Amino acid sequence: MQSLTMTRPDDWHLHVRDGAALSAALPHTARQFARAIIMPNLKPPVTRTAQALEYRQRILQALPAGMAFEPLMTLYLTDNTAPDEIDRAMDSGLIYGVKLYPAGATTNSDAGVTDLRRCYPVLERMAERGMVFQIHGEVTGSDVDPFDREALFIEQILKPLIADVPGLKLVLEHITTRQAVDFVSGAADNVAATITPQHCLLNRGALFSGGLRPHHYCLPVLKREQHREAVLAAATSGSAKFFLGTDSAPHARHDKESDCGCAGCFSAPAALELYATAFESVGALDRLEAFASHHGADFYGLPRNTSQITLLKESWTVPGEFPYAGGSIVPLHAGQQLPWRLQDIQ
Repeated sequence: MQSLTMTRPDDWHLHVRDGAALSAALPHTARQFARAIIMPNLKPPVTRTAQALEYRQRILQALPAGMAFEPLMTLYLTDNTAPDEIDRAMDSGLIYGVKLYPAGATTNSDAGVTDLRRCYPVLERMAERGMVFQIHGEVTGSDVDPFDREALFIEQILKPLIADVPGLKLVLEHITTRQAVDFVSGAADNVAATITPQHCLLNRGALFSGGLRPHHYCLPVLKREQHREAVLAAATSGSAKFFLGTDSAPHARHDKESDCGCAGCFSAPAALELYATAFESVGALDRLEAFASHHGADFYGLPRNTSQITLLKESWTVPGEFPYAGGSIVPLHAGQQLPWRLQDIQ
């Protein structure tokens, strides 16, 4: 196969930051994706509908002329979120989910939820209104091994949640383990998961290949090879429960390469090429379109895109860095060759 033409995809989990960082990061995504679920973990977090709508306007204003892209907004769940806020969000017609960040789990999660049971009235209202619950699925206790945080979250938090609020439509974000694959596969149709390119392509050895690799550090952290294989098998299975969510998370080079480096992989500049490489590695390129362009839209109840993109079987090298907010940013697979290249949209 020398080319692959498919429905233009969407990114169902994306960070674009704000201000100068937004202007630098957004064009990379808009070049590839028609729509994206925008994460709300700014400083301060996007906790109210009015804030989300203002943020949406800033994103649209930062979009380069001639690019077509729709931001799908979300709210940041806190211990104090009120059920009425869900009504305002749904009534806006522009907010598509509420995001759970367990307090201390990842970047800008200090305002996150300390005890999910406090949020049950909100979650019940979400179930009534059909709002999607987007879950960063990790427990955060200091006594928990970082490589076990996702599996423990499923047992301690997620299974009780589904039993208590069975009608809640939820996405377990950026899954990384065989346990997550098994859980989502065996759950009802209101449970789905997003999968990142790094968790398809890399195991935890990539964090230490030839030295400490800060640009491979993300949360949830990369796992053993057996888990990478399970996640890739889920992505390429054809199951509608699994769909594309890059979790592309831009951080300036000096913040990643510091004595306390930030978590997040900046995959946006080569996202589709990275997924194509992963799918081709297991002979599943014929299933990439459904994973990237159909399953997420169907789960969120949105129409599939009508425009198309084309990937060419053409080797190219991912740039070593890009300009970013007064400095530079290093993309995932910087300096490495990829066998697929996105043809520029005319």
